[in-house]
Amino acid sequence: MASKSRPRRFELVRHRDVSGVSGTGVVAEGVEWSDGTVALRWGGHYPTTTVWQDGIRALLSVHGHNGATTIHWLDD
Repeated sequence: MASKSRPRRFELVRHRDVSGVSGTGVVAEGVEWSDGTVALRWGGHYPTTTVWQDGIRALLSVHGHNGATTIHWLDD
């Protein structure tokens, strides 16, 4: 399978904790795969992993809280 891009790592950074649950700073780590699917690993007391087949935009539409949470790319 040929892909036009490589997987990229990122951190989900919460600048304001709108829900009062996760705190601020790096709250999750993730990978955006070459097909656009995203795997996200939440930290905290109850770590969990989620998969977003619709990609980064879908993830941020749920967890972005209107800019209170952003993506920090670790890879170019």
